[in-house]
Amino acid sequence: MSSVEVAAGRPVALVRRRRTPVLVILASTVLAGVVAMALFHSVLAPHDPTAQDLVTGLTAPTDPYLLGTDQLGRDVFSRVIAGAAPALVGPLIITMVSLVVGNALGLLAGYRGGRVDAVIMRWVDMMWSIPSVLVVIVVAAALGGGYWLTIALLALLTIPFDTRIVRGAVLEQMPRPYVEAARVLGVPAHRIAIRHVWPNIAPTAIANAFLVFANSLVAIASVSFLGLGIDPSTPDWGVMIAQNQAVLFANPAAVLTPALLIVATAASVNVIGDAAYAALARRGGER
Repeated sequence: MSSVEVAAGRPVALVRRRRTPVLVILASTVLAGVVAMALFHSVLAPHDPTAQDLVTGLTAPTDPYLLGTDQLGRDVFSRVIAGAAPALVGPLIITMVSLVVGNALGLLAGYRGGRVDAVIMRWVDMMWSIPSVLVVIVVAAALGGGYWLTIALLALLTIPFDTRIVRGAVLEQMPRPYVEAARVLGVPAHRIAIRHVWPNIAPTAIANAFLVFANSLVAIASVSFLGLGIDPSTPDWGVMIAQNQAVLFANPAAVLTPALLIVATAASVNVIGDAAYAALARRGGER
């Protein structure tokens, strides 16, 4: 349906309602389900995810175990639900740290330029030359691993990615007339950067944050798969894949379900990030 708006007695162009793409709706549904599992896993899980039943042992999907059990007789469905919390918390922390610090450094480098820009970007170049996942694996192995150590390392290694993206966006905005006008009016530099420049690069920064979240989700699962992340006794998707490889043919759901959830969650976050970028960029253009 289209509607006709009338302003000052003159008809304005027909405005069509933008329909939300089916893919975005599907991605939002998947992500909402994963978030619900993370927040309410203690209520949604039908069994204790850590309880072992050596008498039952390994079983295929059957009542009352919807996804069967693993070699220790633990309910796979309950462990999948409980594993959503560590799968989301770590990437969320990494994304927030990278968003705040990376945006601050990117704004500073892009706006100030000169030596400040040179120092920050040489640090970024050095960090970019380091394979982040390999560094996390080596350091975690040397220090005994751990969930929070993995998060801290990934956050540190992700900040340069945000910094470079934001700096490039800031440099694109610097020649714009509104920046020159603000300078002529004597607006302080920090106010120009935060109140004027950043809102115009926000679509890029926010879309990049979604990408960081998805990459961090996969990276944490990879480290946990190698046994260097979260404690092996804790329900976690990466740990479940590693522990249940041997029972792939006896109970495929024990391996495929957490793997599919990792892929589906990461893909859904990317789709929502693209949609958020398009919406914010459209609003910015209209403004």
